[in-house]
This record gives sequence, C-alpha cells and structure tokens, in this order.
Amino acid sequence: MGNEVHTLDEAPQGLDAVLPTVVDHVALARLYGEPLFAMPRDLYIPPDALQIFLEAFEGPLDLLLYLIRKQNFNILDIPMAAVTRQYLTYVDEIRNSNLELAAEYLLMAAMLIEIKSRMLLPPKKTAEGEEAEDPRAELVRRLLEYEQMKLAAQRLTEAPQYGRDFLRAQVYVEQALAPRFPDVSAIDLQSAWRDILKRARLVQHHKISREELSVREHMSIVLRRLQGRKFVEFGELFDPEKGSPVLVVTFIAMLELAKETLIELTQAEAFAPIYVRLAYTPS
Repeated sequence: MGNEVHTLDEAPQGLDAVLPTVVDHVALARLYGEPLFAMPRDLYIPPDALQIFLEAFEGPLDLLLYLIRKQNFNILDIPMAAVTRQYLTYVDEIRNSNLELAAEYLLMAAMLIEIKSRMLLPPKKTAEGEEAEDPRAELVRRLLEYEQMKLAAQRLTEAPQYGRDFLRAQVYVEQALAPRFPDVSAIDLQSAWRDILKRARLVQHHKISREELSVREHMSIVLRRLQGRKFVEFGELFDPEKGSPVLVVTFIAMLELAKETLIELTQAEAFAPIYVRLAYTPS
C-alpha cells in the first residue's frame, strides 16, 4: 500500500535508485513511500490522544501556544485558519469528555473565530489615514506574555529549592560549661507552699496577738540562714511553730529575694525537692 511505513532494513530493493544524494544514504524510515532522513518539526498531537494528556495543559493559551510552536508558525503572523481549525478539533473532543473543562476553552475558540472573521473583511482606514491595527495583535500580545511567564516559572522550578534539593545545616553548640538546673515551675512552688501551710496548721497555737512583721527583716534572716551553705531545702527556711503570719512573710521575703536575683531556686528533676541557694558569693 502507498501509505505503509518501512524501516530501512524492510525497504524494497532498488531503494538506492530513489534516495537523494546524502551521506551513506541513511534514512530513519519510509513515510508514504518516501525516505525520512530527520524527524519532522511540524508534528502536533492528534485529537484522538486528548483523553491521555489534555488535562496537562494549563488553559486555552497553553494549548494555543503549543499548536503554534509545534508547527513552527511565526507567532507574529499566525495563520488563523489553520490554527483555528486545529483548536476547534481539540475543543470538540473536550466537549464530548469533560464539559466543565471545555467552558474556558470555548471562550478562546470564540475569540479565534472572531479574529478569523475580522481578517476576512477589508481593512478599515483610521481617521489619520493609517491602516487599522491587526486583529491578531491582542492575541499575539497575550501569547507572548503567557510564554514569558511560563518560561520564568519553569526557571524558578528548576532552581534549587530548600527542602527539595538541599537542606539547611544546623549545628548546636553548648555555650555554657556550668551545669544548668531545670527551672522551678510555678506548680511545683505552689505544691511546696501548700505543704508548708499544712505543717503550720498542725502546730498552730490559739494565741491571739497583733504582731508587726517586716518583709525586709525576714529577707535578711533568709540570707543569713543561707550563708555558708551550698544548698538548703525549701522547707528548712520556714518555722511552722511561729504560725501562719510568719510563714507568709517568710515566703514573700523569699519571692522578693528571687526577684532581686539574690537567691536561686533549683530542682534536680520534675517532682524532686526544691532547694534554695545564694545567687552571689558573700564577700
């Protein structure tokens, strides 16, 4: 048959008589009986292949640009008849398979038909006597802008990206060599304070008296009791026999000392006893 495609090994005898003058008479295949020496540059995807890859297009401009570039058309001088015919063939296939996807493609199809119709009419002269703008100008502008954005997006995609092509190096360096004790949480401090109050209620006296207590004085008492000792348990700094008022003032004095960074409250681990120590070295 005249439309058979043969490889070079299957070509009939007498091939040398019809081959043009080329180096070694090397052909890729035979197409319609003629030798094919290079892949044609005007290939385009047939409409019956739409079911496979049509959704890969990002919109009507993408499909239109594909048809123009694959057939080596000059984008500044688009053959509207050929491009419109091929585009409508694709749109018909889309309407049969995916009507929702075809909606935006139909809008571009209407624009192509309008441009094709305007090109069939004789050009009109403007008021200044110049010829009117080419009906394809707006479409060409949109295609060129779309192609520039598409190429820019492709370059950005090919650029190295954090998390995909490389990761940020992270190095942790311990700055302090001295042991750092865990911070005492407010809940642990509250629990220790409740234990002190519970012990105070067991030994409270029924003596009613008015006593003026000084927070500054008890701050000095706490500092004196901490001098010369590395760590003192939290409960040892309270004297339950003196009653709740003294315990409250002592607790406030300790909070003031901690606020002024004169003492430190430390705890080896969660739920462990709380210890108090001086935050400075006495002179």
